[in-house]
Amino acid sequence: MLVRPGPEMMPFLVLRAGDWVTPVRERARAGLAMLLSEDPGAWIPAVLPTVLRLDERLRGGFAVNQVRAAMFALTAQVWRGLLGSGSPRERRFLFRTGLAQGWLPLPDLVVNALTDRDVVVRSVAAEAACREAVWTRRPDVLRRLARSTRREVRVVALTGLVRGGHDGEVAAYLDDDAPLVRAVARDAARRLGMDAREHYRHVVGIDDPALGAIAGLSEIGSAADAALLRPLLAHPSARVRAQAVRALRLLDAVVAAELAALVRDPSPAVVREVATALRPLAATLPPDLPWELLADTRVELRRAGYRLLHGRGTDVGLRAGLIAALDVDPRLAERGRADVTRLARDYERAAWRFTPRPELRVSGAEHADLSALAARAASTLGQETSEQLVEWLTAARPGG
Repeated sequence: MLVRPGPEMMPFLVLRAGDWVTPVRERARAGLAMLLSEDPGAWIPAVLPTVLRLDERLRGGFAVNQVRAAMFALTAQVWRGLLGSGSPRERRFLFRTGLAQGWLPLPDLVVNALTDRDVVVRSVAAEAACREAVWTRRPDVLRRLARSTRREVRVVALTGLVRGGHDGEVAAYLDDDAPLVRAVARDAARRLGMDAREHYRHVVGIDDPALGAIAGLSEIGSAADAALLRPLLAHPSARVRAQAVRALRLLDAVVAAELAALVRDPSPAVVREVATALRPLAATLPPDLPWELLADTRVELRRAGYRLLHGRGTDVGLRAGLIAALDVDPRLAERGRADVTRLARDYERAAWRFTPRPELRVSGAEHADLSALAARAASTLGQETSEQLVEWLTAARPGG
């Protein structure tokens, strides 16, 4: 590898630089350091992917430090060429190194914060840009970043505006979609003497309320505010309905009968929120409702029905899991198989566990139904689980 070095051999050289045998490790390290010092622009791209994967190994730090030191010898032009390609992990490493070297002026930081495809690079660029904008008193840069569609950029920009004393501009973001942005805006509003709760109450009462205002009211409101949210359950917008259901749940103001009427909402997002809100109150729902949902043609309703049946006893969990394991939806079928497998293994292995064996108390008709479902699901459950399930059902047969 050292006599005839080539890019395809560099990952193996990096591995040997962390070898447990000292003579091998020392020779590989000397060769790696020599190559990186002679032509860092040529060898860094060849070693960087492997180096970053070895960073957390016992003897992997040497290669990382060598690459970092070699990068200080790169020109900004070569560095930018490397930054334009590679995996997200490589680009993050390169970006942080370039930032430490001062190769990124403020305009470039702003562009990266607004347009980069990687969330980590965007966040690092936004923090650096906002820090420099605060130091150089450039509120125009902070305002531009505060208009970003990315929440991680907006929150850093608004924090910079707060440091610059622009609380009035920051308070205008009370209805933002991002929780952290709303929190920063509420802090600014408090310093201005504004009542954020009254603001949210007013916005929620208009014809087309902002989603951020509904979420904000759920964050700082109380159960007394539920009366303002309940009319939104019939709003034409599915996003508003879903956010209203979520807000009622967070305010601990859920009425089971009220949300049960929304469980068949046309919007999958609303159905998911309703199922989440009703799950702690599943015992108060009509007994047949979850089973009807589990047999529905809409996949989101079947998922909701399965969630509402979860945790309601061994017999209910086993039957629901077997039905779900046969579902055509891959996610629901996988969840059903996992739950049935867990129940069967808990029964099989209870002899050497301290936990009690799950009890299956069913009538003759229920036992026959479970046996038929188990036979139908045998091919999808696998041989081991099927055998455990048959043994369990045989032992649990009424009168057996």
